[in-house]
Amino acid sequence: MTVHELVAALPAPHELRARCRAIALLESIVSGRYAPSHSFVTDWRPGVDLALMESGSGDQYAVVFDPAGVFLYGFDHESDATPWREDERAHWPGLLDGLPASLAQYAQAPEFQLDGFFDATVCAWRETGAAAWQCGPVEFAEDERDGADWLFDLLTDADGVQAFVSFTEDSYERSVDREAVASVLKGAPLDRRTVSALSSTENFETVAEQARALGYTVQDD
Repeated sequence: MTVHELVAALPAPHELRARCRAIALLESIVSGRYAPSHSFVTDWRPGVDLALMESGSGDQYAVVFDPAGVFLYGFDHESDATPWREDERAHWPGLLDGLPASLAQYAQAPEFQLDGFFDATVCAWRETGAAAWQCGPVEFAEDERDGADWLFDLLTDADGVQAFVSFTEDSYERSVDREAVASVLKGAPLDRRTVSALSSTENFETVAEQARALGYTVQDD
């Protein structure tokens, strides 16, 4: 899968935002003593939310939820499309072509720059009111990849449950309660039973505070 398949698989912006928010909450609960790789920042900028993934190995993605639309990018440092394939870094041809002016500022955001360059191998966007996700006119040979095939699997899985269960098994070498995962992904009010099913060590009040900050309803006993 490349960005062309990604734009066909991404959910609608409001569903994507809910999924990003749920993944951040879920991982904050199951990660234990480890720093979670997924996060969600409400009001990163005024009226703008931000979802982030940082693998710890140099790979990452960001999803910016702006009133003007959604801007998404990913970076797979081992993919064929890495800007580092050139002595002087260069984007894969067409990567940012067609990016609308309303969202173009995010390709220049200092938070997404490394030594003054926007490191990205995948880029997609959807302006508010648009009927579909879009990407630039990038082209790949059959054996070339841009990282879209694995960077965004938690966001494109049908209901997200199996993808998150597999992620937890791979990343933390532990099983996780499927019903509890499904409950958070559906946006159900967070309760003590769900938190304890996800982690026997996390403090409910601490998790509840994080959940409220993300806009989740918390069911107090």
